[in-house]
Amino acid sequence: LFSKFIHHDKELYTEFYSLWIALMIVNAIIFLVGVVLNSLALYVFCFRTKTKTTSVIYTINLIVTDLLVGFSLPVRIIMFYSAGDCLNCSLVHIFGYFVNMYCSILFLTCICVDRYLAIVQVEASRKWRNPTCAKGICVFIWMFATVVTFSILTMAIQFAECCLSKILVLMVCEYFFPLIIIIFFTTRIMCALSKPSLMHQSRERRMRAVQLLITVLIIFMICFTPFHVRQVAISVNPGMPHDVSLIVYHVTVTLSSLNSCMDPIVYCFVTNNFQSTMKNIFRKTEPEQTSVDILGMNKNSKGS
Repeated sequence: LFSKFIHHDKELYTEFYSLWIALMIVNAIIFLVGVVLNSLALYVFCFRTKTKTTSVIYTINLIVTDLLVGFSLPVRIIMFYSAGDCLNCSLVHIFGYFVNMYCSILFLTCICVDRYLAIVQVEASRKWRNPTCAKGICVFIWMFATVVTFSILTMAIQFAECCLSKILVLMVCEYFFPLIIIIFFTTRIMCALSKPSLMHQSRERRMRAVQLLITVLIIFMICFTPFHVRQVAISVNPGMPHDVSLIVYHVTVTLSSLNSCMDPIVYCFVTNNFQSTMKNIFRKTEPEQTSVDILGMNKNSKGS
């Protein structure tokens, strides 16, 4: 039963070679784009952002998980060619991938809750929204995702008859519960926009909060929902045809990796200066180029 939830690349390579090639190309693009964007974002938040607020701390941890997801993609290809028959190697890779995916989900949830508290519950949440508390929550998330994923995957492998319930517990704890939280706070903050009690918050700040929560919700719908819907479908109907289960699994896993490329959209709403800092990084050489062009124009005008 456990093999119905997780399929190795070797199965797809053998039965659907063209699709395997196409997905590997897509994964290579996700790897390149995700690593470049998240590396730049990590540099901005670690070295160009002076104030390490709670949102910045959660975002840095989210960037780390996205980088780890990105670096796991070439490892997947390397393992296919060098350790395709090593079951333990595959399980270690699967474990690491799922830990980072669920950490991404939980850190996105933390960013949404933190933004809601900063806009709607300013006074009540002041004692909770501090760097020390945020760091403690981040440590707890890493430990929680690691322990829960390891224990459930281990029990599912050792006790196949319990696999169904264990996988469902994992999905409830680390996907559906965060999704409910994000939908709840997105609805609350959108309803609170029209209340006079929030007029002390600038309209721009409130709109950025709404944009952040809606962006996270879209990422959940595109990247994480298809994979978990597929897992639920397998739970409800274990007799699903093998070919359908195999294709849907690998396509939805690739979609879940796409969040490492989409999360940089979230970073734009975390701090006000993220976009301007990114622009300054890419425009460093423009003043020098402009001065050279001006000198060249002066010389040409003198010659003429």
